[in-house]
Amino acid sequence: MPPRLLLLVALLFIAYLCVGLSLPVVALHVTGTLHMSNAWAGFAVGVAFLSTILTRGYAGSLSDRQGSKSAVVRGLAFYVAGALAACAAGSPWLTPVMAFEVLVAGRLLLGLGESLVGVGVVAWGIALVGPARSGQVLAWVGAAIYGALAVGGPLGIALHARFGLQGAMAAAAVLPALGLLAVARLPGVAAAAAAARPSIWRVVGRIGPHGAIVCLQGIGFAAIGAFFALLFRDRGWAHAGLGLTAFGSGFVLVRVLFGRLPDRIGGLPVAIGSLAIEAVGQALIGGAASPGLALAGAFMTGLGCSMIFPAMGREVVTRVEPHLRGTALGAFSAFQDLAYGLTGPLAGLLADRAGYGGVFLVGSVAAVAGLALALRLRRAGAARAAQAKV
Repeated sequence: MPPRLLLLVALLFIAYLCVGLSLPVVALHVTGTLHMSNAWAGFAVGVAFLSTILTRGYAGSLSDRQGSKSAVVRGLAFYVAGALAACAAGSPWLTPVMAFEVLVAGRLLLGLGESLVGVGVVAWGIALVGPARSGQVLAWVGAAIYGALAVGGPLGIALHARFGLQGAMAAAAVLPALGLLAVARLPGVAAAAAAARPSIWRVVGRIGPHGAIVCLQGIGFAAIGAFFALLFRDRGWAHAGLGLTAFGSGFVLVRVLFGRLPDRIGGLPVAIGSLAIEAVGQALIGGAASPGLALAGAFMTGLGCSMIFPAMGREVVTRVEPHLRGTALGAFSAFQDLAYGLTGPLAGLLADRAGYGGVFLVGSVAAVAGLALALRLRRAGAARAAQAKV
């Protein structure tokens, strides 16, 4: 791995610790301190991903027009601002409603930061090594993201238990600030040459099926991020913070061992096997009768989720021109954000009525739907290849 790419991966890891810290902390604060329902907790978690969805087009366009470094620097600054706003939400003089509103504002800023940093780092990395190795770049980027989530989850719970929301969010503000210092002297890459740019909706039309697969895959992770700790608390089980750790361990293990697989055999075969594993993992959590089984399900979900984004991302990169890669990657990432943004509030409503187990069973069904779509795309591709030979 080139040194600059390694530094970008490390930078992304630091930035995403901010996200990992906040996922369980926000849900625990809304339900435990503000005494609001699971639906509101899911909304507070998911609204950051909604913000990310709405700004992916902006992030991709900025990366294409002004260079990926500009997107990364702006994103890290928004990370800091969002964490500080969330920290202010823990002020004792705020009413629960006011505190919730300030917390949501912070989550919106964090979502904008995530959009800019995520797209910027991926575009930067692909520009460094070339599109032929885009699957490897996406694999390492994902390993950094989910490795950070694995560490951040239990760290956030520990900080929340000792220092409350403000202590956890203060730590989340320091991390991207360190990232800003690291990236300041890092040389960027030139923006793509000016050329005709179609609307983002035309780009979405070209990559839609692959994005839909990533969206269906993302429901499983979103369920773990928002409700795994609440499932453990509801059932009186210890070590709730290990859910993201188990998920992240499986995720990073596959990325390290098989990170080049999409570049070698293609994205769809990798996605098909991965979605089948994720479906089993989610079903294990939903039906778990012990914490060990639930953690095993989280680990299997991580194994399954690991390679789907880089597998489909490689397909996306090969379908667009160089000057549209940032825009295409932004649109593609928005599909995953859509899963994260909608799963929180909708699954919260389901949890209020059917319990937490039902949330993960829905995640299993979504993975099966993604598997069916991947199989359909593979058959269509095989049919086109056979026609081309005639």
